[in-house]
Amino acid sequence: MEKIVILDGHALNPGDLDWNILAEKDGVRLADLEIFERTPANLVVHRAQDASVIVINKINVTKEIIQQLPRLKLIAITATGTNNVDIAEATKKGIAVKNVVGYSSNAVAQHVFALILALINKVCEHSQTVHQLSWSNNPDFSYFLSPWNELNGKTLGIYGLGNIGHQVARIGHAFGMKIIAYNRSADNRGKNIQMVSSEKLLLQSDILSLHAPLTEMTKHFINATSLSAMKPTAILINTARGPLIQEADLAQALDNQVIKGAGLDVLTGEPPNKNNPLFGLKNCLITPHIAWTSTEARTTLLEATAKNIWDFFG
Repeated sequence: MEKIVILDGHALNPGDLDWNILAEKDGVRLADLEIFERTPANLVVHRAQDASVIVINKINVTKEIIQQLPRLKLIAITATGTNNVDIAEATKKGIAVKNVVGYSSNAVAQHVFALILALINKVCEHSQTVHQLSWSNNPDFSYFLSPWNELNGKTLGIYGLGNIGHQVARIGHAFGMKIIAYNRSADNRGKNIQMVSSEKLLLQSDILSLHAPLTEMTKHFINATSLSAMKPTAILINTARGPLIQEADLAQALDNQVIKGAGLDVLTGEPPNKNNPLFGLKNCLITPHIAWTSTEARTTLLEATAKNIWDFFG
């Protein structure tokens, strides 16, 4: 019987999903299952020593680790990215590496607009004032903290037009927004989407949402120079990868009102340094990398991981 070891299961399944789907097929148990919520680097080899399959999310599986796991046949990644695994060494040792793509497109796109609407409509701020009795003590039936704008007619810029980018475009179009996008491949044109250069994307976007993978070309796409090219009324959204943004430059731009605001679900360091320059800025909303974590997305991810395992073993 195969042995499956889950090394860092907490992010995917904090307890509301059933891990047994990984060890069972058609109601028959086909593998032993050992589950660890988190595994420090110095315990990876020890815990995975007898595994034929390891299931990981952010665990780094280095060349040195792979060389110490002679029984390992499959590395199942509960994520899209594979940069935390030494693919070359795994291939050399005949170890398969399987990831999952496209499981969270709906969830991430929904969170993009949660950030946008929270920034524009100032939902949290208004609710706080009501709870602080500002409405009860107000002489008028209604008040607002500052002027706000509708999304209808505004330009939504999308940097990276993959599955999530297309879903964001679809929702933006439903709001009546003009959609422009930049993508390295011109083949990603879609209905109601105007493809533009990255320069025009910065200049024209009222809201700019980042959805590109992290590469040497995309790293720090948002920096002091690109921020200065954006509209002073623009809002920046990042649910992709933290290093797409040079955070010190963004903090300075927000503080000096070079752009109006930012909504971030990812940061360069996760968990972030306590001295992150973005912390404390009133025009910067930050959520703790939760855009992918809807129940539906995590269920799809777990089911796809199970399929990867059992397709591998036939």
